[in-house]
Amino acid sequence: MNIYTFRDEEQFVQTGANLISGLLHTNPRAVLGLATGSTPVGLYAKLIEMNRQGLVSFAQTTTYNLDEYVGLPEHHPESYRTFMNEKFFNHVDIEMERTHVPNGNAANPEEECLNYDNMLEEFGPVDLQLLGLGHNGHIGFNEPGDSLSGGTHLVELQEKTRSANARFFPSLDDVPTHAITMGVATIMKARQILLLVRGEDKAEIVHRALKGPITTECPASLLQCHPNVVVLLDQGAGRLLV
Repeated sequence: MNIYTFRDEEQFVQTGANLISGLLHTNPRAVLGLATGSTPVGLYAKLIEMNRQGLVSFAQTTTYNLDEYVGLPEHHPESYRTFMNEKFFNHVDIEMERTHVPNGNAANPEEECLNYDNMLEEFGPVDLQLLGLGHNGHIGFNEPGDSLSGGTHLVELQEKTRSANARFFPSLDDVPTHAITMGVATIMKARQILLLVRGEDKAEIVHRALKGPITTECPASLLQCHPNVVVLLDQGAGRLLV
């Protein structure tokens, strides 16, 4: 595991963008696993800038997003499909047919999960999986517990996760209670994982995930078992690692 801490936000996002663009220069048809939330927004903006400058192309790239809320209309402003379109896909030279986000409105969520995993098996593995880190140690929407699901699955969101995401909704009551998420085993199949964490409020969970015991009570701690993880932290998130 390679861990880097940055004082400067520009260096933080540029390093992540360089890692992704370097992969696409080597393998233009690479499969990217993508994440939502506030942390990767700057990275996506940097990749858009580099794409417009002709420094990277997504024309042959295929993407699979980690997760999606259940029950939000497709064009709801807080759906993850909307997020990805507005923050990234609409601004680069990627073919929309090559972008995949779980269908949170599928009539049969269990079948949707199975189909998503089948696509990943057929067209994967993911060459680089982008991850954020929840305050409770979740990756994707894999919440802490006595056990974890390996494949893509339907999950009930913990109150701590819903409260953290309530800032994006009119009220806590408007935050969905369920989501579809890639499972930990699916995530761990990626050839490389890029974990981005920002903010002093994440320092304790960063230390627990990267240096603490490996346990399902902190799903991100399982990343310690992966052979190729790059972790980018801002100074606040990394303050307990020194």
